[in-house]
Amino acid sequence: MQSIRWVIFLFFSFTAVSFSWYDANPIGKPIDNLNGVNVYFNGKDFTNVVGRNVAADGYNLGLKYQCVEFVKRYYYEVMDHKMPNTYGHAKDYFDKSLGDRGYNKKRGLMQYRNVREYRPMVNDLLVYDGYQGNRFGHVAIISKVSEEYVEIVQQNMGLSTRVQIPLVKFHQYWTIADYNILGWLRKE
Repeated sequence: MQSIRWVIFLFFSFTAVSFSWYDANPIGKPIDNLNGVNVYFNGKDFTNVVGRNVAADGYNLGLKYQCVEFVKRYYYEVMDHKMPNTYGHAKDYFDKSLGDRGYNKKRGLMQYRNVREYRPMVNDLLVYDGYQGNRFGHVAIISKVSEEYVEIVQQNMGLSTRVQIPLVKFHQYWTIADYNILGWLRKE
């Protein structure tokens, strides 16, 4: 009986902590920053939408505080880049019909497939395919590249804004070791 009480106590303690943890971070609160571009909290539900973010010149940055909105805002503010096609889900940012190192006309960027001879670089826009639990895919910005990992900065993943993913080189091929990653886009 004592162990059951302990489990119940831990469950409610963890639940109370997790609720207060998220409550302390209201939607739209900056929780990280990459090169002067804020990463905003979007709540616990990745499908949450607060409206559309549009730049002063009318350029569509995307749905507030989705992952796409962050990477487009980053490319707009840091890379001085406007994408020709400003709409689409995260997975749509990668054109599967292109070969490796092809020009993605919709995004105005070079596109690189994962598991190829080209190594990812800082400021590349990383694209995940849709997967179980998230049919829209995901996008992030590569903030660091080492011999063993890439670090990404992302929005709309709760409070987890930075993640390191193993980077593997096998013969001449580079792979970011996550099967859901389609590849990356780059302004050249």
